[in-house]
Amino acid sequence: MSMAIPSLGQSPGSSLGPSGHVDDFARRNLPPFALWPDLILDRPEFQYPDTLNAAVELTDRNVERGFGDRVALIGNGRQRTYKELTDWSNRLAHALVENYGVKPGNRVLIRSGNNPALVAAWLAATKAGAVVVNTMPMLRAGELAKIVDKAEIALALTDSRIADELVACAKTSRFLKQVVNFDGTSNHDAELDRVALSKPVRFDAVKTGRDDVALLGFTSGTTGEPKATMHFHRDLMIVADGYAKEVLKVTPDDVFVGSPPLAFTFGLGGLAIFPLRFGATATLLENAAPSEMIKIIETHKATICFTSPTAYRAMMTAMDAGADLSSLRLAVSAGETLPAPVFERWVRKTGKPILDGIGSTELLHIFITNRIGDAQAGTTGRPVTGYEARIVDEAMNEVPPGTVGKLAVRGPTGCRYLADSRQTSYVRDGWNLTGDSFVQNAEGRLSFVARSDDMIVSSGYNIAGPDVEAALLTHEAVAECGVVGAPDEARGMIVKAYIVLAPGITGDDALKAALQDHVKREIAPYKYPRGIEFVAQLPKTETGKLKRYTLRQMAQANTASAQTAAR
Repeated sequence: MSMAIPSLGQSPGSSLGPSGHVDDFARRNLPPFALWPDLILDRPEFQYPDTLNAAVELTDRNVERGFGDRVALIGNGRQRTYKELTDWSNRLAHALVENYGVKPGNRVLIRSGNNPALVAAWLAATKAGAVVVNTMPMLRAGELAKIVDKAEIALALTDSRIADELVACAKTSRFLKQVVNFDGTSNHDAELDRVALSKPVRFDAVKTGRDDVALLGFTSGTTGEPKATMHFHRDLMIVADGYAKEVLKVTPDDVFVGSPPLAFTFGLGGLAIFPLRFGATATLLENAAPSEMIKIIETHKATICFTSPTAYRAMMTAMDAGADLSSLRLAVSAGETLPAPVFERWVRKTGKPILDGIGSTELLHIFITNRIGDAQAGTTGRPVTGYEARIVDEAMNEVPPGTVGKLAVRGPTGCRYLADSRQTSYVRDGWNLTGDSFVQNAEGRLSFVARSDDMIVSSGYNIAGPDVEAALLTHEAVAECGVVGAPDEARGMIVKAYIVLAPGITGDDALKAALQDHVKREIAPYKYPRGIEFVAQLPKTETGKLKRYTLRQMAQANTASAQTAAR
């Protein structure tokens, strides 16, 4: 049975293409078709055969194309060619099937920092037909247990240096039966490596269907209960054949560098799928501090960088001290919206484009972006080819240009949660609702305003924290900042700024007043921060994204403490 490819505005139909899975857990736990977003799959670049194994496309196919001797991965002091990566992943796939009993459709959890061994393990499990669950190395046993239980995972592969938490998880888990170590360094000195060493370098990869789930991307909800986003083999190809080809214009000569963890779909795309799809090179860093990325850029002449606005600010400071980033042809900003001052300073300093974009774990990767030659400070850009976006109100009616509303998106990828009632919140009327507030101008250019739950309502005014942050960042005393709403009896909320000062600057009441006046000059005066607190650092996620909810909690706690003291 072959899936009828839906065209614009149609539901996915009532059937999927043929499956190569023996274990049908993933297909059984897809949302009902009626709850899927509309899919737009009618473009020629998104047509794939019924049988498709993404890992084969990213390795063996490159060897067949004559790229066997080209460098695929750089990390932990070694370079791996496409032939070496293909052979390595094939040996590992043999081990997974023959020694650890992996059946097509079984879920396999992988836990590691960004290194070549993680990429090889992911490719091997995918070749074996498994549904891979990449997880952050920082997660603890209790957090891992929620993932294991939701995805009913029996086998976990882990970097031997961080095995303890998974071992602890397995002791009490009714699902997790095996934890197998691999060597995340370049020594190949762990159980999985030793087993794979004697295996053949050829592996007949499982003939998975293009509509078989290849990847479960976990993302936390506001309740803290993780959601698993389900991505098909074709989805992994679509983000490369769409965004990476159209916007990044990747060639085999490109060298990628970046900070996002491969455990997140953003990092997996930018540091594995995109380079490997086009025969380019990926550099992988377990410690992706700006200083380490600079070393990679200088040493290996990296051409495309994926990281956060905070890291780009640090890299520009390093340029003032002599760092050479001239090999970069393109910077992609992620994690947080790119403030206009950072955009302008980067372009002025490097003469190269920096592209802001928005993606989500639910849609796998970036779906709205600026483009080379069409990038504008303070905007997110236009939909990636194949995607549509509209700004809607609570009733899903499209709002006029210039009106802030909810971002709704549809395209060749879309949200499918594994057995989760929250599917009906993310998908409405065939559109994916990302939880972001956006505005669209008359030319169709889209601009991020705030996360929908991050809007500050003060005395009836709607104020977007990122607007205030961008204004503050134009002041020389401000290194970083985060702006949230703080409870206030008179106004409902006030704008509160948490500010990390530039080196050598001391925070006092005079500086607070100066910063408030500065914001009043930069943007509408009613948006100025009535509360300012100087802090040593801001709370961040592993990808460098500002934890606004933590700042909101701090603001609420400070207000409660002040009210108690006043009594």
